[in-house]
Amino acid sequence: MVSKVLAAASTKPVILSILTRGEIYGYQIIQNVIEVSGGTLEWSEGMLYPVLHRMEKEGSIQSQWRISENGRRRKYYRLTEKGRRELELEREQWMSVHKVLSKLWKPLPALD
Repeated sequence: MVSKVLAAASTKPVILSILTRGEIYGYQIIQNVIEVSGGTLEWSEGMLYPVLHRMEKEGSIQSQWRISENGRRRKYYRLTEKGRRELELEREQWMSVHKVLSKLWKPLPALD
């Protein structure tokens, strides 16, 4: 399980990455996160929707209400061009951190 702090820090790039696959509604985002992370990231609706609303206000994503096949009203989210640019910046930053940690976490020498 990933710490709450790290999970919160990764929320935006994870959502943006999922939305590169196409339009999706909130519950599907949560299911994608569980699937892709193998269950190490656990998101709730109470955590996800405020982030989606903030990202929508910032212009990273857009939403549209639709009626699903079963007649339920659902809000579908999609990535904007601004969101694509933000994803590239997020990717660069996360890869920089990954490179540093990879260098630091080389196998430790054996203790005598």
